[in-house]
Formats: sequence, structure tokens, C-alpha cells
Amino acid sequence: QVQFVESGGGLVQPGGSLRLSCEASGSIFSIYAMGWYRQAPGKQRELVAAKPNGGSTNYADSVKGRFTISRDNAKNTVYLQMNSLKPEDKGVYYCNARGLLDSGGRAYGNDFWGQGTQVTVSS
Repeated sequence: QVQFVESGGGLVQPGGSLRLSCEASGSIFSIYAMGWYRQAPGKQRELVAAKPNGGSTNYADSVKGRFTISRDNAKNTVYLQMNSLKPEDKGVYYCNARGLLDSGGRAYGNDFWGQGTQVTVSS
């Protein structure tokens, strides 16, 4: 099976920075795409950023120029560097992984989600 551990959320003042991490472990040969979603209170979960192998990185318009997604494929880890944070960035951030192959090269066939980490931007 596969497990995801997220870290890095917290409380930060407007204009501040946070770095989120999400490490996948278990029977993993490769992961096609990893990304971050967020869910604000009373709103639907939305894509923040996604980074597929060999493909273009995708960012929500609201975070372009402020957030940067990166991956360390050797560690099956995805990061989200968040700068110039705004109160509207508040929410629970979830990492997402899709297109996983297990150590035998078989496709899992479903998306995986982290447990979520809270980000609060407030003075």
C-alpha cells in the first residue's frame, strides 16, 4: 500500500512564507503527477499546483508568481513553496498523486491523497 505524510502547515502573517512537504512511501515504482489542492471553509477543493513528469507545471491563477511546486522523484516527495501569503490562501492543503505504479510495475488505478495540513494566514 501507499502512505502520504504531509508537513509544513501553520499560522503565518500576511506577506509571510511557508513550505509544505508531502512524502509518499510504500510499494511505489513511479508517480506520474503530484500536486497540491486546497479547501477553504465552505468551498470546494481546488487545484493549487500540479507537476507531472515530463509535462508542464500547472498553477491556479490566484497563486501564479507566489507559489512554486517542486518534486524530488528519488524521495517520492512534492513540495510547495508559498510566498507572499494572503488571507485568502487560508485552507486545508492536500497533496495528490496520480498515475502510480507499484514496485512490480502495475498501475494502482486510483488517485491518492494526503491527510491535509492547515494553512492560516492572519495578522
